[in-house]
Amino acid sequence: MPETTSLTGLELAHRCVAAAQDKKAFDPIILDLQAISTICDFMVICSAQSEPQIKAIVSGIERTLKDDADRHALAVDGFPTSQWIVIDYGDVMVHVFHEQKRGVYALEDLWSDAPQVPVLQQS
Repeated sequence: MPETTSLTGLELAHRCVAAAQDKKAFDPIILDLQAISTICDFMVICSAQSEPQIKAIVSGIERTLKDDADRHALAVDGFPTSQWIVIDYGDVMVHVFHEQKRGVYALEDLWSDAPQVPVLQQS
């Protein structure tokens, strides 16, 4: 059953990471962009090892946030074959990369002035 209270941006980012990890995403990070960008408050970046896994991670995040928090993506762009999909939740942007493409786009380097938020460990 969906929650009746709204999630903060950070809580939403943590939920996105947990949902991605449920689909075996690896190397997840959360960047805090609140003080340096108007694009979003938090950016989640994670990696996958294959195109089907990218699709599974994105579907898992969307389903989890819809079912557990009644949150729907404002937009989803990219395809598994592009090896990069971005999900826009307004206050949180989630980037799911194929492991070989993540380094090419190097979002962590682009946003290197953003503090990295510790990722909660799955139990």
